[in-house]
Amino acid sequence: MAGVRQFDEQQAYAAALDVFWTKGFRSTSMLDLATATGVQRGSLYHAYGGKEQLFLRLFEQFANDFLARVADALKPSDPHEGLLRFFDCCIASITTGSPSRGCLSTRTAVEADPGAVEDAVRKLLDDLEELVFEALPAAGLTVERREAARLVVAHTRALAVLERVYGDPARLRETAATLVSALVR
Repeated sequence: MAGVRQFDEQQAYAAALDVFWTKGFRSTSMLDLATATGVQRGSLYHAYGGKEQLFLRLFEQFANDFLARVADALKPSDPHEGLLRFFDCCIASITTGSPSRGCLSTRTAVEADPGAVEDAVRKLLDDLEELVFEALPAAGLTVERREAARLVVAHTRALAVLERVYGDPARLRETAATLVSALVR
């Protein structure tokens, strides 16, 4: 039947996202994606337009899922506890797998040329900053609220790098806890 996808789109999305996450945007080819998804390259091109368009679709879904998880972690609570849960959520995301896959958004940010992919990462970071900002109290911080939110988001990128170097989730949690203690009175 013309126009009807002959493959399980959610299964293909999961397989394609895993390839991008493991190899990075730049190193992933359409052949890699076709092999991982079990979908012919021509069908992928027809369904999504190309590698960048497929990545952008996958990244948007990834970003929405990730933002929902961190928003839940930041639910109204003691700011210290909320930030610790936020960082636990971020650390879980980058240490999943064996070996761990690292941070999709940080890896993509480092590889991305100016354009739609870079814009998608920027949107995720901006949305993440806004979630943190909204969760922080107006008082009780050692720095201004907006700067605290930016520092927290910047620290998530630092944790992604430390994960690649040390591969030690306990060390990441200790580093995050130190930042939280420095920010929240």
